[in-house]
Amino acid sequence: MLVRFTDDAGVFEDGIDTGGLRREFLTILMNHLKDRPIFDGSTGQHYLVYNANALREDEYFLAGKMIAVSVVRGGPGPYFLSEDPVLYLAGQPSFKATMNDVTEEEIKKALREIDHAASVEALREFTLKHSTMFQTAGCLRYVATLEEKRTIVSDYLRWYIIDCNSCVIDRRRAGVLGLCFSVILPLPVTRNDTIEKVSTTVTALELEGLFKTDLSLSGNNRRLREGQTLGYWAHYLLDCEGQAAVGVEDAFLFATGLTSLPPSGLEPLPRIQFLDDSPFPMANTCSNTMKLPLLDSYNVFKSHMDFGIQSSTGSGCF
Repeated sequence: MLVRFTDDAGVFEDGIDTGGLRREFLTILMNHLKDRPIFDGSTGQHYLVYNANALREDEYFLAGKMIAVSVVRGGPGPYFLSEDPVLYLAGQPSFKATMNDVTEEEIKKALREIDHAASVEALREFTLKHSTMFQTAGCLRYVATLEEKRTIVSDYLRWYIIDCNSCVIDRRRAGVLGLCFSVILPLPVTRNDTIEKVSTTVTALELEGLFKTDLSLSGNNRRLREGQTLGYWAHYLLDCEGQAAVGVEDAFLFATGLTSLPPSGLEPLPRIQFLDDSPFPMANTCSNTMKLPLLDSYNVFKSHMDFGIQSSTGSGCF
């Protein structure tokens, strides 16, 4: 896969794809995919839902192929997915969804009534009140103890997120398994790491640890300035996790073309270098290299980093 980007007039931008443009394209692809009507749920906790038109057009299978290509080609995994559908696709029985994952307010209200029931009598009353809902999900039962309310809620959530959407999940599984999971997941060394990294976003601490530093020889003035700049960089990443103009994902995208950690790992390994001839940061996404300016104060460093990263959103259009 070789990627080239064009401007609005269709003119190709300069640059040869040796990895960076491909990763950026796959990042754009995953960012677009998460907004498709085949997904629902809160930010970072999406799950598949049934959509008749998407099923007719086989969008679930296509989405699976997109994710598989991204994972295999060094792009991001489906970072927007909840862990439950990811593990289900991988054939590992696990379910951790909560009522907060339900987007329909009436259903969420009914589940909260069951969960907050203070007596067996109240639980029976609420179960009867919402009997049609629970009967549809196959979890309507005679209640004998108050502890059964947790089982009722858990059974309904599994039906709501997994079971009632199983036909479309399995169609997407065909797209994923055919190109990706059948190759990566059977490997005993990478199986668990791959599943965990499929929906992993990067943190400031992780981003700082990812980059190796090209430092000058110790003992000279430049080495002292480089050490000071590394301190600015660590401080800057922590600021990015707060209410800042630039987020950690923006800084990661600037350096690598990715906004989340790829399941297959970063190749080549990211590096930090230092600039004498520019007050603004520079990057080479093909070599995963971030070049930091050597400046005399943190405030100036932060201002110039914000400007440089915000002014260089990538080759493609988000």
